[in-house]
Amino acid sequence: MRDSPTTALTALVVDDHPLFCDALMLTLRSIADFAEIQTAGTLETSLDMVAAQDAFDLILLDLNLPDVNGLDGLVRLRTAAPKATILIVSSMADNRMIAHALKAGANGFVPKHSQRAVFRKAFDAVREGQCFVPDGYIDPQGQDSGRDSPEHALTRMASLTNQQARILNLICEGKLNKQIAFDLSIAETTVKAHVTAIMRKLGVHSRTQAVLIAQEARFNRVLPSDA
Repeated sequence: MRDSPTTALTALVVDDHPLFCDALMLTLRSIADFAEIQTAGTLETSLDMVAAQDAFDLILLDLNLPDVNGLDGLVRLRTAAPKATILIVSSMADNRMIAHALKAGANGFVPKHSQRAVFRKAFDAVREGQCFVPDGYIDPQGQDSGRDSPEHALTRMASLTNQQARILNLICEGKLNKQIAFDLSIAETTVKAHVTAIMRKLGVHSRTQAVLIAQEARFNRVLPSDA
């Protein structure tokens, strides 16, 4: 994050609850001098805003958005805004989720109903280039080390374009190339080319393996098993 006192800071709040967006905007204005704070209610809107604006210094991102499943949104937003500081603000704040969010590119994690003082601590930490985690966080590193972990899957998925991510989601729904072409209004040959590129980027040789990789990035694989 830019730390020059003469440089105006900009922020983007990505959350589908308008009242919570307003609360986060007020919180941000109370802890730093932001020249501009914008909001987005969906991941796609936030990606469009990131593409239209040269750079946001800080992005507050909710993981539970209407158009994204699991940590996919964080991966895509990190790819679109590689220099931005991204703070996850989520009610899903168990240790494993925090760990996977950090490994997927977040600079910090703030439980959604934290007091304003916690947001101030988080902002101060990330502005100093430090990673912020809430009090009581215990790194679960070393658990499930015997299998391909979700963070590895997220790293692979980060290389997908937005269109490829959409196609992968439709593959996960069990749709065939012809159905995907119809849904996205593109040629079936274009879908086939994207599927080939997806499998190459994910390092797999079949659609089934691609689906398994995608499932590693879903909430149901990174949350505790009793969630």
